[in-house]
Amino acid sequence: MTTDLTRSLGVAGIVLMVVAAAAPITVVVANFPLILLESGNVGAPLMILGATLILLLFSVGYTWMTPHVPDAGAFYAYVDRGLGRRAGLGTAAVALLSYVLLTVSMTCYLGVQAGNLLALWTGIELPWWLISGVMIAVVGLLGHRSIDLSAKVLGAVLVLEILAVVVIDVGVLASGRELTAQPFSPVEALSGAPGLGLLFAFLGFFGFEATAVFRHEAKDPLRTIPRATYIAVLLIGVLYTVSSWLVISGLGAGSALAASEQNPDGVIVALAGETVGPIMRDVTQVLVVTSMFACMLGFHTIVTRYLFTLGRRGVLPSALGEAHPRHRAPSRASRWVTALTAAIVLASGLAQLDPVVEIYTWYSGLGAVGVILMMALTSLAVVRFGLRPGGGAAGRGVLAATALGGAGLLLVLGISLLNFPMMVGGGVAAIVCAGVLVLAFVLGMVLPPRGVSAGGSADPVVSADADGGSAGRG
Repeated sequence: MTTDLTRSLGVAGIVLMVVAAAAPITVVVANFPLILLESGNVGAPLMILGATLILLLFSVGYTWMTPHVPDAGAFYAYVDRGLGRRAGLGTAAVALLSYVLLTVSMTCYLGVQAGNLLALWTGIELPWWLISGVMIAVVGLLGHRSIDLSAKVLGAVLVLEILAVVVIDVGVLASGRELTAQPFSPVEALSGAPGLGLLFAFLGFFGFEATAVFRHEAKDPLRTIPRATYIAVLLIGVLYTVSSWLVISGLGAGSALAASEQNPDGVIVALAGETVGPIMRDVTQVLVVTSMFACMLGFHTIVTRYLFTLGRRGVLPSALGEAHPRHRAPSRASRWVTALTAAIVLASGLAQLDPVVEIYTWYSGLGAVGVILMMALTSLAVVRFGLRPGGGAAGRGVLAATALGGAGLLLVLGISLLNFPMMVGGGVAAIVCAGVLVLAFVLGMVLPPRGVSAGGSADPVVSADADGGSAGRG
């Protein structure tokens, strides 16, 4: 007898899950300085606006196709439906690699930040990898239980994060510091290495696309997923655009880049202390740690549900597709994700890679490239499916928006790859990183076809949530 996952998530619950994975306070404190450093300019707000527009266009086709892909495989399921089984399996492999790398990168950075906070408050200094190991165990326990528990944890953290970001923004406004329009200048945004700036701007959104991953746990997936997707993109885009502009204005457009170079980990925390008060410095440091934990948990749930769906499809061992009989959660898949994360963190630590400069920057950068690649493939899949006879008769507006979004994603992908050697320390390293993504896609494509495709009908969970939207299957 097949145990289904618990269906308890509404629009608010899914938005909380995916926006918490985007980790707002972490993006403000950790990613904003990285956008400045990697791009070499202060055009972050314009880059974030560009990312928001591209992702909104992408979301048009992504949400339109939702009823025709009654599966929780997200990118894998969409590409499978539009471009065929082999392309779908290749995308699934890239998805697993990308999200595992993003999980590991956040796990290692969390170990550093939590260690710094512990040392500051108690004087006790612990190695980052030990703290990361404890966090992996805690996330593993949460992943073993029902999605409701994770949603409550992420929701509570997210509310505090957004409040903190708003307080910092209001603090800058109240400080009387000059607000400058320079960050919105196209000339400014295109100077330096804009590709890397765009890459890390997109990284701040990652997690929003996972709305479709929670399909089997949504109360009404055909209505919940589209609404949650648009709300998540708009919420993240508006918050980051305004906050990046105010942060740069607070630091001073002429000195923001230099300040980020001198103290990338603490420049925003220091700004919070200066503009709001010393207590805000401490609050921000605590919330950065809880935010990174929420982000780590969010990515863990995404990888888990990819494994769960691939297990139910017969692509991976069917045991991964089993739901816990009591918790009604993908507990077995979660344990595998926990073990894989721990193994990669251990290997990276033994290789003596720096947890921030190398592990976080390299792994998250490569993961970001992988996610952008999957979005571009998904856009192509939506257009091809929409043009296919019996493919759902997509309107011209849907196809045009999806095509424009896909073109924007390909542009960002191309620029990012051209600038990638600057981030990983040379052309050879960049080629190796790109080769890893290509290898993952190829290995996925050549997997022996064990089960049915994402458009098939062998999944009892899919059959249960089709809600009349399975007409596009065949």
